[in-house]
Amino acid sequence: MADQPKNMAEYGADSIKVLKGLEAVRKRPGMYIGDTDDGSGLHHMVYEVVDNGIDEALAGHATAVTVKIHADDSVSVRDNGRGIPVDIHQEEGVSAAEVIMTQLHAGGKFNNTDEGGNAYKVSGGLHGVGVSVVNALSEWLELTVWRNDKEYRARFEHGDCVVHVHEVGPAPGMRGTEVRFLASAKSNIPEGTFSNLDYSFKTLEHRLRELAFLNSGVRIIIEDERHAEPQRVELFYEGGVREFVKYIDRSKTAVMPEPIYMIGERNGIGVEVAMWWNDSYHETVLPFTNNIPQRDGGTHMAGFRGALTRTITNYAQSSGIAKREKIDFTGDDAREGLTCVLSVKVPDPKFSSQTKDKLVSSEVRPAVENLVNEKLAEWFEENPVHARSIVGKIIEAAMAREAARKARELTRRKTALDVASLPGKLADCQERDPAKSELFLVEGDSAGGSAKQGRSRANQAVLPLKGKILNVERARFDRMLASQEIGTLITALGTGIGRDEFDIKKLRYHKVVIMTDADVDGAHIRTLILTFFFRQMPQLIEGGYLYIAQPPLYKVARGKSEVYIKDQAGLEEYLIEMGIEGTILRLGNGEELAGADLQRVIEGARQFRRVLEAFPTNYPRGILEQAALAGAFDAGRADADLQAVADTVARRLNLIAAEYETGWSGRITQDHGIRLSRILRGVEELRTLDGAVLRSGEARRLSAISQDTRDVYRDPARLVRKDREQLVHGPIDLLKSILAEGEKGLTLQRYKGLGEMNPEQLWETTLDPEARTLLQVKVDDLAEADDIFSKLMGDVVEPRRAFIQDNALSVENLDF
Repeated sequence: MADQPKNMAEYGADSIKVLKGLEAVRKRPGMYIGDTDDGSGLHHMVYEVVDNGIDEALAGHATAVTVKIHADDSVSVRDNGRGIPVDIHQEEGVSAAEVIMTQLHAGGKFNNTDEGGNAYKVSGGLHGVGVSVVNALSEWLELTVWRNDKEYRARFEHGDCVVHVHEVGPAPGMRGTEVRFLASAKSNIPEGTFSNLDYSFKTLEHRLRELAFLNSGVRIIIEDERHAEPQRVELFYEGGVREFVKYIDRSKTAVMPEPIYMIGERNGIGVEVAMWWNDSYHETVLPFTNNIPQRDGGTHMAGFRGALTRTITNYAQSSGIAKREKIDFTGDDAREGLTCVLSVKVPDPKFSSQTKDKLVSSEVRPAVENLVNEKLAEWFEENPVHARSIVGKIIEAAMAREAARKARELTRRKTALDVASLPGKLADCQERDPAKSELFLVEGDSAGGSAKQGRSRANQAVLPLKGKILNVERARFDRMLASQEIGTLITALGTGIGRDEFDIKKLRYHKVVIMTDADVDGAHIRTLILTFFFRQMPQLIEGGYLYIAQPPLYKVARGKSEVYIKDQAGLEEYLIEMGIEGTILRLGNGEELAGADLQRVIEGARQFRRVLEAFPTNYPRGILEQAALAGAFDAGRADADLQAVADTVARRLNLIAAEYETGWSGRITQDHGIRLSRILRGVEELRTLDGAVLRSGEARRLSAISQDTRDVYRDPARLVRKDREQLVHGPIDLLKSILAEGEKGLTLQRYKGLGEMNPEQLWETTLDPEARTLLQVKVDDLAEADDIFSKLMGDVVEPRRAFIQDNALSVENLDF
């Protein structure tokens, strides 16, 4: 027999590794909480703990959940439920709380026979892995339980119990559980799990708001202590899903004054539905099972849609409206402009996968169907005026559908020759394999001409779009199809359009690239095109076929050398590279930094500036900079030390001030902050860094960065280049000086339109697959995306005005 390969011979019993306990979670965290780099897994950690509090509320034992992001990036979640059991678990021999925290598949959701009947009749968690996974992926976790009028505590580090559950003391009248954890980050420990601990307040608020809507009467509070001005939002909705529907439709005009609300139980399955029609042409139905959203619907969605179509059809026939209008309508017509939240509570739900995106429990469909049939029929009988308004809108939708059917015939493409015969529009490619073909949607004939000449004819097609295409957010289907530009676009793509005819398999290009100018008009056209795809062809976005081109914003020339630069950040990097060439930073102690060493110091200055920009604008940047270098933001200082820091800050400010603007002095405030003052032209000038800002999350991050570079700026440094010297007093000062050096002798051209580039430039920068950058379009949150499009592109003006006012100060490149 031939010798076995060496690698096969080494594969034996010793090659099999068994991961025990929480070790499997640390080894493969993505299996349990999702991506550990993009933030989704980090936020999922919070949701896992919150879900336990919500399950207590579902069981009728809790009324409030508080989530707090602390200044040290730890997160605490507290509820006022029964409190995790702390007595000894008979099988394991330790406290039940320790079992729950340290063992997978342990929890009350497996046991349906506790002292009061069912431990949890319904819950979102099914596998008992939630809080133990959080424990496994945390540097430390502190558990506090209030139960039996006593307080208990325990501490865990990297999943292991280091302080066992013990009684702290009496706590009369208190009940509930608090879990506080610091997620394991790579920035803190080499073996950390998460790339960063940047919790998004907006992301957490969105999910918690959803839970507050779905659990009427439960008060959810989210607080953020990381900033100088702490954030606090209280979420409480007595109306439940009724208020949820109103919230979703806040940027739309309703057809009726109040949503239709239905609630009941069928065969042990709780069903709650709120539905509201608005004057838009798009359907928004959000299904949930035990508070978990299902992106792909499922049996509850099928039951709802079947009941809705049947009930409306029966009403239209019995009232004589259908006979009078002489038109038949479909389920799609009935759901045009409908916003609905469908929430079911199922004792033992079954999903198509671990992600729970689709409900497959067969018993849910008849439960939903029966309740909606009964309750909706009653509502139609009791509200004839509003019922006629709804049916009238549905009949309009049916008539528009029939008109669209005729118009759609004009947009069908049966062969490749149909598109090739479009004069002056689509410049098709030679490639017939969609996976290798690209379509560029270009703004106007000028850019279209450059793109056609600069493209690779083998696999790149170009479709110029004349002017601004129709805003499909405000147009019904038939009017949309009557638009020449949209008709041409649909025909070029080859998929057809509409539920009956759209076929993603017929897509002729697997890269559809939106390529518009870098000005206001270009941004508007890009938004109109995105609106079209989001509303009419979302499958292109879901399939990853839609992209946005990233043409360069700048061309810089120095002598005969020319470089294209994508954006402002790229320009800054280029200027820094030019600025440090031949430059030396001579420190106060005589040490000289140049080349890579100087580059590291400048990168630290850029990080310093980014953190500095996160502070509220009422704090002067120059004073914050000098305070950080003096150590004012270092934690745990006594008042005596803080006074010494205040004196140092004042000394540094006097050092950089003009001769007639010195005189700064510092003292401690009552809240352990620093107050700086000077007499300027006979008037006292006061600047205060209050205690809150000195202890904020921004202060902690600024302290961490400034500690690494404090020695560089302890004494004034000198930036030396050729025969010139310049004093440098801090990182911001250094960055400004280097950028100014980089700009010398430079010619800068800013591109606003693609038509400004000749074909060769367009190929080199935007079309060449080897050199270009494309931005893929994705939708992370369907409801949030729907609201943004309704707000920005819809008919209602007030939400758009509020959006502009709220975001006006964040605008960049206002000189488009």
